Amino acid sequence: MSAASRAPLRSNRTNRTADRTADARARVRSRAARAAVGAAAAALLVSACSSGGTSGGGGQTGFITGSDGIATAKKGQRADAPELSGKTVDGGQVDVADYKGKVVVLNVWGSWCPPCRAEAKNFEKVYQDVKDQGVQFVGINTRDTSTGPARAFEEDYGVTYPSLYDPAGRLMLRFEKGTLNPQAVPSTLIIDREGKVAARTLQALSEEKLRKMLAPYLDEGSADSGKPEK
Repeated sequence: MSAASRAPLRSNRTNRTADRTADARARVRSRAARAAVGAAAAALLVSACSSGGTSGGGGQTGFITGSDGIATAKKGQRADAPELSGKTVDGGQVDVADYKGKVVVLNVWGSWCPPCRAEAKNFEKVYQDVKDQGVQFVGINTRDTSTGPARAFEEDYGVTYPSLYDPAGRLMLRFEKGTLNPQAVPSTLIIDREGKVAARTLQALSEEKLRKMLAPYLDEGSADSGKPEK
């Protein structure tokens, strides 16, 4: 075979090798792009469901956030809790003002939220332990487009305390700026016996952390809850 006839063969082999290399590089880029999209979607899902414990906007709320993500406000620096009333997930009615004189643990949750599922049994266990100490738990169910999934959530996790049904988050918007971040689900607030917001956290809580958050308010004001705050 002459050199002239061998040249096209070499050229064809070179072209095929280049094509295979280009295809391999394209596949690598495609896999990397899909991985990046997947990671971004996962991050968005987590951030949409649960925000960190130190965020939540401005406002002169008097909160001091500890290293555990629990923010507290001293007596005399606490914001009033807004009016919170309406229909519950199970079709009843609740007005949080009726619990004045009790410590209210207010938990924001949604049936679609994995961290909410993780903490649900912790809340019910602590509620059963402290409900005879002048403590009332109340949920705010949000972003569930119907009460069906929310009722199923309560049944699955044995939740016995009431939850206000607030699919559009309107009740959360009533809180003073900086007190509650409507985008942070789950969130938990402690409302003291005088109806003021004493503590908050914008994270899912273990049983231990929930007890730690609640403990300072169990005895606070129990002897003089009818007296005005100085």
